Amino acid sequence: MMGGAVSPAWISPGFLLFIALARFAGGVSRPTDIKPAQIGKFYSGRIDRNIEEVYAFNYTSKPGKVDALRVFVRSDSDDLEFPVLFVVRQQKGVLSWQVPLAFRGYYQRTYTYQDVSRTLCPTDPEGPTPTSEQLLYIDIASMAPSSVQYELIVRRLPDFELQTDVPLNFSSSPSQPQYFLYSFPEGVDSVIIKVKSLETYPCTVVSVQDITCPVYDLDHNVEFNGVYQSMTKKAAITIQRKDFPKGQFYTVFVIKPEDYACGGSVPESTIGIGNRTWNLKRVKHMEVTITPSINNSVYIHATLLCLLFFLIFYLGAFLVFFIHHLRMQKKSLMNINGSPDEGEGTVAASHPITTSTPEGSSYGAIDESRKRKGKSLPPIPRPRVYSDSSADEESDFDGIPEMEGDKNVIQAKTFLYVSDLSIKDRRTISKKYKIYFWNIITIAVFYALPVIQLVITYQTVVNVTGNQDICYYNFLCAHPLGVLSSFNNVMSNMGHILLGFLFLLIVLYRDLQHRSLLEANDVYALEFGIPKHFGLFYTMGIALTMEGVLSACYHVCPNYSNFQFDTSFMYMIAGLCMLKLYQTRHPDINASAYAAYASFALVIFLAVLGVVFGKDNWWFWVIFSIIHVVGSLALSTHIYYMGRFRIDVSNADFGIFRRIFQILYTDCVQQCSRPMYMDRMILLIVGNIVNWFFAIFGLVYRPRDFASYLLGIFICNLLLYLAFYIIMKLRSSEKIRPLPLFCILSTAGVWAAALYFFFQNLSSWEESPAQSREKNRECILMHFFDDHDVWHFLSATAMFFSFLVLLTLDDDLDDVRRDKIPVF
Repeated sequence: MMGGAVSPAWISPGFLLFIALARFAGGVSRPTDIKPAQIGKFYSGRIDRNIEEVYAFNYTSKPGKVDALRVFVRSDSDDLEFPVLFVVRQQKGVLSWQVPLAFRGYYQRTYTYQDVSRTLCPTDPEGPTPTSEQLLYIDIASMAPSSVQYELIVRRLPDFELQTDVPLNFSSSPSQPQYFLYSFPEGVDSVIIKVKSLETYPCTVVSVQDITCPVYDLDHNVEFNGVYQSMTKKAAITIQRKDFPKGQFYTVFVIKPEDYACGGSVPESTIGIGNRTWNLKRVKHMEVTITPSINNSVYIHATLLCLLFFLIFYLGAFLVFFIHHLRMQKKSLMNINGSPDEGEGTVAASHPITTSTPEGSSYGAIDESRKRKGKSLPPIPRPRVYSDSSADEESDFDGIPEMEGDKNVIQAKTFLYVSDLSIKDRRTISKKYKIYFWNIITIAVFYALPVIQLVITYQTVVNVTGNQDICYYNFLCAHPLGVLSSFNNVMSNMGHILLGFLFLLIVLYRDLQHRSLLEANDVYALEFGIPKHFGLFYTMGIALTMEGVLSACYHVCPNYSNFQFDTSFMYMIAGLCMLKLYQTRHPDINASAYAAYASFALVIFLAVLGVVFGKDNWWFWVIFSIIHVVGSLALSTHIYYMGRFRIDVSNADFGIFRRIFQILYTDCVQQCSRPMYMDRMILLIVGNIVNWFFAIFGLVYRPRDFASYLLGIFICNLLLYLAFYIIMKLRSSEKIRPLPLFCILSTAGVWAAALYFFFQNLSSWEESPAQSREKNRECILMHFFDDHDVWHFLSATAMFFSFLVLLTLDDDLDDVRRDKIPVF
């Protein structure tokens, strides 16, 4: 019904009934005279089944101005079986209703009103000079066996035409809807209708319809034509001239008989009999203002500014590449002209494994007393395992053959070095980490294609039906372009895509540089610094890019059904960053890609369950808290023992509990004063306290936004681990170079600003569409971007800097032998 074409529904059943009764019913007296009437004069009378009355209004319209009339009627009849019928006949149409006017609600409730007023459709509102003489007939009839009283008055509407930037205050009720005419000024192609009210309820529907008759202004038909949205305190609809060829439209305001559609509750006790309610006082006072929206130049300037902002990062990266290239050339010349200094550069690749170490000394360190006696320890290289077998890739965690051969030696070792955990062939390990990259490519393709198809369907439904309650936009700053209802929210995700691609280029540059050193058998690339494996970095770059793609898809039509599009890759990014941070100094024992992605799938599954069941079901929070706490303890155990804690469930018997008790008693009671791995113990204690706090908080308060709550758990754990890593790095007398230091400071500053804008809630699909619109705000940047768009810009920048921190944090160790780099 978008076109508003005339159909048989134009003639109401009441009018047909009236004609039938007037012509064929026996004993009915047809009116013998027509009473002349005047605009603005009050009329009353009594009618029954034998009497009908017709009033004729002959009035003159003012040239050049739309003349709209409003009919006010009232009757003392409360009998729905014999209502009073009012039929208004105009030059091009008929409008009819009955008194009492009945509305249907939920649970078969009926709401009736005896005071009704309707605005008559102007005869020719689009014409430059309306017809001067107008004729209007109002027929009043009833089949009531006894006479009933009625009242009638017709008035002109002085404020029927809305003016640009001029607010209009009015009131409306279910039986007294309102609508007004607006004409686009010259040179204005888009306007935004802003409606506000100090009252939350009653629930209102704001509709924009073409200037065709009839105007659908009752609760049961307001959704038949045009675009519409529900409202409590705020509403905003952006209208483009291209959608209304005549350059005019009606803005319709309908009060619903119940507040359920706006998030309210159905009234439990009302004045009436049974499910019938009489004359419920549901009057709402509103103010409507129509202002011009932005023009095409703002779209262009905002898009160019967005591109320029992120292209600056490309320029900065190119500058860093150039400086780094010059330094590498200088270093190559120094290596050609002279050999590395003796000392650290000549220390053996690894130290022999011994079953005992001097008290207070670090395992793997050279005995300084023996060196002072002039006896140097000959280097004994650790055997490396070269294998192209895929067996290592199929296990959840890679084992180290030496550790499997002598568990007691490894577990007795208080201090580990990177050389102890980088024994495997680098080709096997690199191949293992590349599985992350290829898996995320596969996931991205299979995940994104149905997502794109679904959001296109959502947007099509919105455009065809005109129902703007489907999508939860910030309607006060939603700028349409083409088929998109909120182009700015989609385009602001460009930063994730551009910066994700830039990060991939940076990783590729480093990867190619490292490969060239390996091909040249450079000793620094083989035995110095943190082992370089770039598979996880490539994966993080793809994840950042896909976050931008899926977030853009989500913002095509944000709602309850597609929230996971915006958060799924955020969970994966947080998890990948923690995996990368752990893999830096544990390259041989990190989780496999299959185990990692299975864990991410479980997290996303829990997120969906939390949104569906987490609002009112306490049992879900109990189960989730148990899973959270047990999972934290299990992961802590694995990290503390570095994958060496094993329970053979295949041979499990009652003795298994005794063995668990013995392990806990030995490590937690006998060595409580001094745990074997003190630093790791401190980190895990703090981490478990934080996670238990989250679990208790969720169990007690049961936050409505479960997706953000779960994401907060991931982010807090990531920040905690990163802070621990940096602190331990400084404790180990390692340095932080200027570039990673700049990235760390930038990350902290940008994340702080980003989170500020993130918590400026502009909408919420956890509430009704009308309640969500109460949080809508105006644009804050270039009259084009809102707070959430700024969050997109800053969060993309913050994640990019966070990735750079992980990529460059250990650059100071490139000249340090791996048996001098501690594991923490």
